[in-house]
Amino acid sequence: MIEKQVSRGIIRTYFDKLDQCLELDVAIVGGGPSGIVAAYYLAKAGLRVAIFDRKLSPGGGMWGGAMMFNQLVIQQEAVGILREFGISHEPYEDGLYTADSVESTSALLYRAVHAGATVFNCYSVEDVVFKNNIVSGVVVNWTPVLREKLHVDPLNIMARFVVDGTGHDSEMCNVVARKNGIRLDTPTGEVIGERSLDVTEGEHQVVEGTKEIYPGLYVCGMASSAVGGTPRMGPIFGGMLLSGRKVAEMIIERTRK
Repeated sequence: MIEKQVSRGIIRTYFDKLDQCLELDVAIVGGGPSGIVAAYYLAKAGLRVAIFDRKLSPGGGMWGGAMMFNQLVIQQEAVGILREFGISHEPYEDGLYTADSVESTSALLYRAVHAGATVFNCYSVEDVVFKNNIVSGVVVNWTPVLREKLHVDPLNIMARFVVDGTGHDSEMCNVVARKNGIRLDTPTGEVIGERSLDVTEGEHQVVEGTKEIYPGLYVCGMASSAVGGTPRMGPIFGGMLLSGRKVAEMIIERTRK
C-alpha cells in the first residue's frame, strides 16, 4: 500500500537523519543568516554540523528585509560571500549593494544544506549540556511543546562546540550564565544587552564580538551584539554574513590544532 510506504519513508529517513546528528562537531542554535553562513563553511570544511531553528521556515529576519520591504543592503566587505553563494546583487552607492531578501535567504539555506549541513526546523533549544564546566551539547524539544507549556521531557544532542545564533535574545548565553553561575567573556561577565542603533559601529562590532564567549560556547550575529552590549545595526546584513564566516573559521582552526 503506497500510503504506508509514504509514511514509512518519512519516518525511517527522518529518524536516520536525527540519529546521525546525536553527536556533532558543531550545534548551531538559531537559523538566521549568521548561523546559516557558519553552517555552510563548517560543513564545507568537513565538520558534522546541524542548525536547530524554532521556526517552520529558518532564515531569521532576513526574509523580510526591512519592514517587510523584501530588499536588503550589504556593504562592500561582504560582497565576496554573496558571490560565493551565487546571490544576485547590484551596486547602490557609497560601497553599498542591494539584494532580494527572498533570493538571499533561500540561497544561504540551499548552499548550506548542499555543503553537508543538516537543518532541523520546529526545534527549540531549551538548555545546554554542561559537563566539567564546558558547554558540551544542546537540549532540544519541539517548539509546539514549549509554546503550549506541555510537560514533555527533551532530548540531548552532544556537540564539541555550540554556537549561539539566536539573535537579539542571545538565549544560550543567558541560559548558561543564569543556570550555572558562570562569567561570560564580557566586561561584566553577564549578557549586557544591545544598545540603540548605530549602523557603522554596529556592523563593525558585531564581527569583532564574534568569539568564544565561554568554553565550548561561541556567539555570532545579533547574539554577539546582545551579549557584548554593542549597537544594533538595522536592515544591513553584511555584518551578519561576515560574523557567520568568522565563527566558522575560528572553530575550524580549533579543530585542526
